[in-house]
Amino acid sequence: MKNSWKLRLHGLVLLLMLPLWAHAAMTIEIIGGAASKLPVAIAPFVGAGDTYRVITDVVAADLARSGELSLVDVSDLNPPLTDPADPRFSIARKRGAEAAVLGQITPLANGQIEVRFRLMDAVKQTQLAGYSYTANVSQLRTIAHKIADVIYEKLIGVPGIFSTHIAYVIKQGKRYELQVADADGQGVQTVLKSVEPLISPAWSPDGNKIAYVSFENKKPVIYVQNMLTGTRRVLANFKGSNSAPAWSPDGSKIALVLTRDDGSQLYVMNADGSGLKRLTFGGGIDTEPDWSPDGQSLLFTSDRGGSPQIYMMPATGGSAKRMTFEGHYNVSPNWNPNGKSFAFVQRSEGRFRIAVMDMATGQVQVLTNTDLDESPSFAANGKMIVYATEINGRGVLAAVSSDGKTQVRLSDRAGDMREPAWGR
Repeated sequence: MKNSWKLRLHGLVLLLMLPLWAHAAMTIEIIGGAASKLPVAIAPFVGAGDTYRVITDVVAADLARSGELSLVDVSDLNPPLTDPADPRFSIARKRGAEAAVLGQITPLANGQIEVRFRLMDAVKQTQLAGYSYTANVSQLRTIAHKIADVIYEKLIGVPGIFSTHIAYVIKQGKRYELQVADADGQGVQTVLKSVEPLISPAWSPDGNKIAYVSFENKKPVIYVQNMLTGTRRVLANFKGSNSAPAWSPDGSKIALVLTRDDGSQLYVMNADGSGLKRLTFGGGIDTEPDWSPDGQSLLFTSDRGGSPQIYMMPATGGSAKRMTFEGHYNVSPNWNPNGKSFAFVQRSEGRFRIAVMDMATGQVQVLTNTDLDESPSFAANGKMIVYATEINGRGVLAAVSSDGKTQVRLSDRAGDMREPAWGR
C-alpha cells in the first residue's frame, strides 16, 4: 500500500486493452449510519415471479447502504402490497414506516419488461413519486439503481448516487487491472490489464472517458481511454514524467503534472492535447491537481513550504494560497462537488486518515479511524467519499459519509484494491 504522494509521479505500464466482463463482485459491509434514519417499507415487486426479485433486493440494499434510510419489513404480507387502497397498507404504517415503495413488473411481448413503481407517504397515503421503465432483462440492476435514486432524492432532497460508477485498480497475483464497477460493487468490467502497477485513473465529467498513466514506453505517459468505443489515445507524452491527470468540470481541459522543464510542476491543456500552459514555477514538487466545481481554482499538493501540504491557486495561473496547517503531511485533495469543502489525506501520529476541511471556516474533521488511507474521491452528490485503505495486510476500498457517521467497506477476495475514483 503506497502512502507517499510522490509515487503519483510515476507512470505505470498498461499492456492489454481488451474490455471484458469480470465475474468477481465486491462484497459490502455497512458500519454505522445516521442517528435518525427515515423508515421505508419496500414491498416485493410483483407480477413476474421470483425471476425479477433482484429489483426489490437491489433497491432495498441501495437505500440501506446510504446510512440515512432504514428498512421496514413487509415481506411477510402475502400477496405483497401493490395498492395503497389495500386495507393492509396500514400495517406498514403501524410498523413504523413513513414511506412505502410499491412496484409491479409486467413481461412484454417483445421479450422486454415494464417496471412500474410508486413511492407513497405512508402516513398521509399520498403519492410522492411514480415512474415506469421499459427495459431488457439484462438491465434489471440498472433499473433498480434508477428507482433507488428517485426514492432517495424524494425522501432526502439530494440526488442519489446508486447509478454511478467507481473506477479502481486491483492487483491479483502479479497482474494489475483497471476496473469499473457500479456503486454497489456489482457489474464489474475490466478496462485495462497490465503486468505492472496502475495509478491515477480520472473520470471525464460525462463518464465516457478515463484518463490514466502508462509506462509502457519506459516512461510515464498519459492516455485517455474511451469507455464507449474501447479505443485510447495519447494525451501527454512530453520529455520526463507525465502524470496526475484531472479533468475540468466542463471536460474541456485537463490539469496534469510534468517534469519537462523544471522539476514537478502543474500544467493545464485542452482535452484534445493542445494548448499546453505551465501554471506553477519553482524548485519544489507540485502535484495532485484537482479542479473546483466552478472551474475557477485548483487544489494541489506541494512541498514548497518544507513538507507536503495542500494549496489553492487560480486555474489560469497565479499565486497559491496554503490551505492546510495542521500537521506536517496533508495530501491528495479532492473537492466536494458542492464547492464548500474538500477531502484529503492527513498523517497524524503515524496514521494516514481521510479528513475534510470546511472552506468557509478552515475547520478540519477526521472521518476515518484506519491507519493507511489514501486516494479520497467524492461521490457526485457530495454525501459519500470512497477511498483506499489496508485491512489485515490487504488493500480494500471503503466509503465514508461526509459527516463521518456512515462507513461502508467494499472488499474483493480476489486481490488488493486501491486508487478509487468515483464517477460524476
